[in-house]
Amino acid sequence: MTMALSIRQPWAWLIVNGYKNIENRTWSTYFRGSFLVHASKKIDYAGLDWVRLNCPDIVLPMVFETGGIVGSAEMVGIVNHQRSGGFWFTGPYGFVLRNARPLPFVPMLGSTGFFQTDYRKENK
Repeated sequence: MTMALSIRQPWAWLIVNGYKNIENRTWSTYFRGSFLVHASKKIDYAGLDWVRLNCPDIVLPMVFETGGIVGSAEMVGIVNHQRSGGFWFTGPYGFVLRNARPLPFVPMLGSTGFFQTDYRKENK
């Protein structure tokens, strides 16, 4: 089994394409290691507007893939309001990510929190 985390677009796209190294959450976790980035079915349109306003040099796609695996990343730590994670951090917890990369889209149901998938290595 492989772990995955559902993230709304455009945030999932920004992570797997190397722009965003912090994933903001209201909860903490002890999980560390590699995981699949799952793009949830819902798009954060307010977040999309924020990115367009604050990051004009990032060329965003016209259409975002949703409802499936879009990439992978490595969770290496957590920052909180006492130890800020920089530009992308809005808290209260920020999952510090490294080695993110896009993968071919694979439709899949998501879940809350980190969840296990039967995503096979041959899909990568």
